[in-house]
Amino acid sequence: MSMVRRGFLAGMLLVPAAACAGKWQESGDEKRQRQLKEDWPWLGHYAADNEKLIASGRKVDIVFMGDSITQIWADSRPGFFTPGRIGRGIGGQTTPQMVLRMMADVIRLRPRLVHIMAGTNDVAGNTGRMTVQQSCDNLQAMTELAQAHGIAVLLGAVPPADHFPWRPGLDPVDPIRRINLFLGNYARHARATFIDYTGVLATEAGAMKPGMAFDGVHPTGQGFAAMESVLAPVLKAHRA
Repeated sequence: MSMVRRGFLAGMLLVPAAACAGKWQESGDEKRQRQLKEDWPWLGHYAADNEKLIASGRKVDIVFMGDSITQIWADSRPGFFTPGRIGRGIGGQTTPQMVLRMMADVIRLRPRLVHIMAGTNDVAGNTGRMTVQQSCDNLQAMTELAQAHGIAVLLGAVPPADHFPWRPGLDPVDPIRRINLFLGNYARHARATFIDYTGVLATEAGAMKPGMAFDGVHPTGQGFAAMESVLAPVLKAHRA
């Protein structure tokens, strides 16, 4: 066998090992980019959990649809997320991704209620630049999808923030206020319920109150407790 051929075969044998090594060393950001390419709305994130829940026949009172704030809430507050209260938040997600998750992660679970809280990552531009109107359109779309399947809708206010650690230089106060103004007005004529967390979380300037968030965006235990004080009476009225 010629020297050139032997060298070629040796190189080919090294390719799979190199590819495996590259995949093994894949960074968190690279994994996220691959996930966005292969499953943009991340329908696979809760797929197995959804199938188990449906197969169990367990009653679902309310599903919480949202981003990392909802995900952290459900993971860190088991005393509030009692059986029948199901968290379906995914960190980093925007409203267009959630629209695509509504059927799989909410409607198929047949809850009586859905709590939708989204918009933070729209303002941050996590999946590209978005206007306030586009965010509002997506929140309306999720509401109408739920209501078309007999699910009552609770529209949670976008939590306050005056900065995003992952988007230096961006001022989110005004777009957050505009989305929340829409939600309050829309809920009144859409047979939905607006859950306004602003009073317990926000300063007059639109930032998180001291102690309410660990990074100015994501609530601490104290922040979630304040939110629960607003939401609990509504859930009690709905027996959820």
